[in-house]
Amino acid sequence: MKEQPLRTSVIGSYPFPGWLEYSARNLGEFGSADILEMQEDAALVAVGDQVAAGLDVITDGEQTRFDFNLSFYGFIEGIALEPASPRRFGPPAHDQRGKHQIIGELRAPRGLGAVAEFERLQKLAEAIGANVRLKVSVPGPYTLSGRLAPNAQYEDRYAITEALLPIVRKEIADLVAAGAEEICVDEPSMSCYGFREDTRRFVDIFNRTVESGYGKSRICTHLCFGNFKGHPVGYRKYAPLFPAFFDLHCDEVHVEMANREYAELEIIGEIAKRTDVAVGIIDVKSYYIETPDNVADMVRACLTHAPADRLVFAPDCGLSQTARWAAKQKLANMVTGVGKVREELSL
Repeated sequence: MKEQPLRTSVIGSYPFPGWLEYSARNLGEFGSADILEMQEDAALVAVGDQVAAGLDVITDGEQTRFDFNLSFYGFIEGIALEPASPRRFGPPAHDQRGKHQIIGELRAPRGLGAVAEFERLQKLAEAIGANVRLKVSVPGPYTLSGRLAPNAQYEDRYAITEALLPIVRKEIADLVAAGAEEICVDEPSMSCYGFREDTRRFVDIFNRTVESGYGKSRICTHLCFGNFKGHPVGYRKYAPLFPAFFDLHCDEVHVEMANREYAELEIIGEIAKRTDVAVGIIDVKSYYIETPDNVADMVRACLTHAPADRLVFAPDCGLSQTARWAAKQKLANMVTGVGKVREELSL
């Protein structure tokens, strides 16, 4: 149980500043020192926006990743990068991303880069005197396996997952050693496909992954239904995941609610009997800007199911695919709305 009732948080990613997107398309114009400066400046922008919004928990906005998940492939040996897109025209969807071929043993001798990201976040937060909790996110091995094609050595997705599991487990251990107090293990693929897969197997995979950090850091998990350019990909119901997912070894379970019009909201009460529950209360797939009163109303609705000291509030998912102007206002209104209810409860 956390020490801050009705805590406000984020998932991980934050919009890139426009100049960073432009620069990323023209990296050949920059030197290595220029790129390092650019990365630090972008992270400082993300940190500054989150602190200005008044969040209790912040991240670095994943500003040095081009994707919350796929960026890690650059740290893993045995992968042929840059697969061809199987479908290049028509409406945007997940099938426009090709699968990377595995060409050798999957290894990550340099780690996955999350420790360096966390250490940068620590430095920047300290430099601006931010009195907030710091969180770093890493993808779980099942989600990380999603864009890798099976081969003779790794015959299916589960075999690939098992090869990636010790790599992620080691990264979590290294984050704990670096002082990370909150680590979010993103496993949206588990929530997307739990309706057709063995959920007990998912729980076993997750628990073995986080055993290097569970009980040493605040372990969170993010369970959503995908967001590719504003589109989900999974069967958007949590019911198939439970009761198995009650046995996940974590301190906070995040569920997507706002975009789903708060369907299955009652599930947060059952989760809260076992762990803290982070409720997605901001719709990252909509450009409607939730007002503080909208947020406060939904916080009150959540309180009919779970106690204040078990509740965390966040956007439904990472904000990387939401324009920065909207992300800033949505976060500010979320904090204001939650603050209204805190005042009502004298918290």
